[in-house]
Order: sequence, then structure tokens, then C-alpha cells
Amino acid sequence: MLEIIGWASSCLLLATLIKQVYKQWQEGTSEGVSKWLFIGQFFVSLGFTVYSIGTGNLVFIVTNSALAVNAAIGIYIWYRTERASSAS
Repeated sequence: MLEIIGWASSCLLLATLIKQVYKQWQEGTSEGVSKWLFIGQFFVSLGFTVYSIGTGNLVFIVTNSALAVNAAIGIYIWYRTERASSAS
């Protein structure tokens, strides 16, 4: 049962963050979103991934790895939209 709660929580967290990054990509703007949010999330998620590997908890390994990937995509989209808006 605890495993199910962990996976369900992981899915909900990832769905909300993926939705935010998708919205930024779709709208072509990162207005109101700090690059530091994604940079911080990326490095924290990397640290938690290493920790999770050390503890052997698969839920946290998958979740934190996915959070790091989501943050990297968020950084890329933020950079791309900022560059596009400064070029115009």
C-alpha cells in the first residue's frame, strides 16, 4: 500500500510540473517564471537522485530523475523564450 501511495504521489507531482513546462513551451513565454526555480530544482533533484540510489528506493530514484529531466527542459525553454523575446 505504501508503494502505491508513493507512485501515485510521484505521478501527481510530475504531472503538475510537466503541465507548467508544457504551458511555457506552448505559450512561448517564461514570463513570471524565474530561471533559478529550474536551476535549483535541477541540482536538488540530482542530489536527491544520488541519495535515492544510495538508499535503493525505486520510487524516489524514478521521481527525482524525472524531476531533474523536467527541470533541464524548463531551463532550456526559459532560455529559448528569453532569447526569442530579446531578439524581437
